[in-house]
Amino acid sequence: MKAILFKEYGLPDVLEVGETAKPVPRENEVLVRIHAASINDWDWGLVRGKPFVIRMIFGLKKPKVTIPGVDISGTIEAVGSKVSSFKTGDEIYCDLSECGFGGFAEYVCVPEDTLTKKPSNISFNDAAALPHAGLLALQGLVDKGMVKSGQRILINGAGGGVGTLAIQILKPYGVKVTGVDSAEKLDLMKSLGFDSVVDYKKTDFTDAGETYDLILDTKSNRSVFKYARSLKKNGRYVTVGGSMYRLFEVLVLGSLISLFTSKKLSVLNLKPNKGLDQISKLVQNVQINPVVDGPYEFEKIPELIQYLGEGRHFGKIVVEIAK
Repeated sequence: MKAILFKEYGLPDVLEVGETAKPVPRENEVLVRIHAASINDWDWGLVRGKPFVIRMIFGLKKPKVTIPGVDISGTIEAVGSKVSSFKTGDEIYCDLSECGFGGFAEYVCVPEDTLTKKPSNISFNDAAALPHAGLLALQGLVDKGMVKSGQRILINGAGGGVGTLAIQILKPYGVKVTGVDSAEKLDLMKSLGFDSVVDYKKTDFTDAGETYDLILDTKSNRSVFKYARSLKKNGRYVTVGGSMYRLFEVLVLGSLISLFTSKKLSVLNLKPNKGLDQISKLVQNVQINPVVDGPYEFEKIPELIQYLGEGRHFGKIVVEIAK
């Protein structure tokens, strides 16, 4: 089968388009023919082996992961002997980050308990954009952020995959939402329903004097004290990604701020695929629809990872693998 082969750390051009053996499912697995995959921050960090903690987990000198990619949608082609919830022909989508990656290929074997049936009212391309970003938004806003009606909310990095889904998840709550991103993405953000938008190159929202009940951060590129200053009394700050240094700062200093003030600052520990059935319901009720940058051709995956790393994408970058 065709796959993106990952043999050494470096810039995305170290990735190779090659051939490898088609996998065979174990008794509790299904074989998925992948129709579409999306690009994530996971891929940007994993391929470069940065920050160093990635090498500590996935191999110091050479990566243990041979095929990257976590978000997929596809069709089940074969099932293991102990699989009971799915059958051949079922259309599924999921996040592979806890079961070995492998999304940038024509086929992958996936444990039964990782899968969710794809909503019938969206395409495979749209479905591939949802698992990772959708659950970062849902868990960050609802589970960790405890969003409530009438709140004032800010999303930093609002024009990417998480931000463009987060604003749609928030609509039923009756909240006022400010989005922060580059000038090129502001029109998109306005069209999605952001009440106000900020060009981060012109304005640092943490210096603007405005305060918020909830901040969802995908960038983590400012001091934890600046974030705390931008929260109202009893406000919450939840980061879902960004600079490893800043994430560590939130873990350590944010915990102290939370201990001695009414403000709560935390890092989301994503639970892959937990709540994907809720995402499916939102899709089926036409409450959310992913913003797709693409779809692109399979062979473009290395340059698309670079494109994501430079922050030039709109919404989620999607690759069509099988039509």
